[in-house]
Amino acid sequence: MDPERTNEQTKWTIHGERVIDDTRRLKLSIASVELPDGVRFEQYVLRMPKSAIMVVLDDALENVLMMWRHRFIIDRWVWELPGGYVDPGEEPGVTAAREVEEETGWRPRTVEPLVSLQPTVGSADAETLLFLSRGAEYIGDAVDINEAERVAWVPLASVRERIAKGEIVGASSQVGLLHVLAFPPERS
Repeated sequence: MDPERTNEQTKWTIHGERVIDDTRRLKLSIASVELPDGVRFEQYVLRMPKSAIMVVLDDALENVLMMWRHRFIIDRWVWELPGGYVDPGEEPGVTAAREVEEETGWRPRTVEPLVSLQPTVGSADAETLLFLSRGAEYIGDAVDINEAERVAWVPLASVRERIAKGEIVGASSQVGLLHVLAFPPERS
């Protein structure tokens, strides 16, 4: 590739996008795409609402609040961080804190932005915003009993092993946890 070419000269061209399904939680379409060398093809495109997920650490910053849940799509039990879709007009940090409360029964003490990610950038627009809470207060049983088999404080020291064993497979959970391990937060 010629380093003098600009991004605009090497950008893919979208000639149209045909909607296949459009619901509250996803929009599926087929895009007609042309590569810079002139090759044309069709690509499935999935667009989903933003989601907000939170890494909740205990006061000692040694354990993380996680949910053990069955994911029927992959037919596996996995550990996940709490989170959910951002409601229209809602701030993502508010969403993350609300979801923690609803799914776990714990109220985050802080809401700090960590990172934004796109887990499947080649075929989906599904932005996930990750947040951090340093500490949480127990407020009672989780509101939504359908969310998880159990909620537990998992030692951060066990995260790499749990990922290696396939217990933590979700991209957002992995990114959030690995971010905290790579850049440990200081006590506030």
